[in-house]
Amino acid sequence: MLRDERILLTGPTGQIGLPLADYLSRDNEVWGVARFGDAAARERVDALGVITRSCDIGKGEFDMLPANFTYLVHLAAYQGPGTNYDYAITVNAEGAGLLMQHCRTAKAALVMSTSSVYRPHQDPMHAFVEGDPVGGGTSPWAPTYAVSKIAQEAVVRQNARSLGLPTVIARMNASYGPNGGLPTLNLGAVLAGTPIIARWDPCPYSPIFQDDINEQVEPLLGAASVPATIVNWGGDEIVTIQEWSAYLGELTGLPAEVVVSESVGSHRGMISDATKRRSLTGPCRVDWRQGLDRVADARGVSAGRA
Repeated sequence: MLRDERILLTGPTGQIGLPLADYLSRDNEVWGVARFGDAAARERVDALGVITRSCDIGKGEFDMLPANFTYLVHLAAYQGPGTNYDYAITVNAEGAGLLMQHCRTAKAALVMSTSSVYRPHQDPMHAFVEGDPVGGGTSPWAPTYAVSKIAQEAVVRQNARSLGLPTVIARMNASYGPNGGLPTLNLGAVLAGTPIIARWDPCPYSPIFQDDINEQVEPLLGAASVPATIVNWGGDEIVTIQEWSAYLGELTGLPAEVVVSESVGSHRGMISDATKRRSLTGPCRVDWRQGLDRVADARGVSAGRA
């Protein structure tokens, strides 16, 4: 457990960032930075005891922040529609580099990337390892995301070396919990009576529950190095959308229809080989069914339980 550290956390209002801010702020001084366009979202972060500051990471204007952070945990990212690649690269790639320069005296930096950086594979059951080829993947809902995160990884790798800042680049898979994530969104679809959209049949992932994410931050920071360590950040189990949707149907007692919608350039499956991550963090503690049970409990779902 990290304790008595001064941590800069970006993206503290996000799906992963908010519960992580809660977790880290119990024993550390946590500063949370974001644009904070939503005043209510900022109030939720403030209520955790996090010191919040509003800034645009892409502009690199960090005068409102101290320079003596002991750790940087960079989660914030631009992931939106449209084809403004210049903006996406400015925020995701240049912004990460500017943050690292500001935190150059830190003990370590954790920069979250994405499994989407990998080049799509024809076999949906292919398990991506850290040395697999990158590039070529796109998502219809965020066309600029994958390429800007590849650019981010290049900038972060260079900064780790030039600044001598121990760094770990963690490629996130399907994160989820009561605060959101793909399986959680799929539960919402079941409750709303709308189809769950999958990119392939089967469409597998390596889902990882929020509690495991929280607990793995410390060992991942401990694995930071120069040159940067690159590691997949996903769960230990391979689960398809079809499998977890069927389970969501059991939990709710409602139909869980899965519709396949292929898109050019997208991944058929997204399995992250967890071998390297397990060697650094140990195994995950939350089984995927237990995780979905807890998500359902948080949503007040119990009618369909056996």
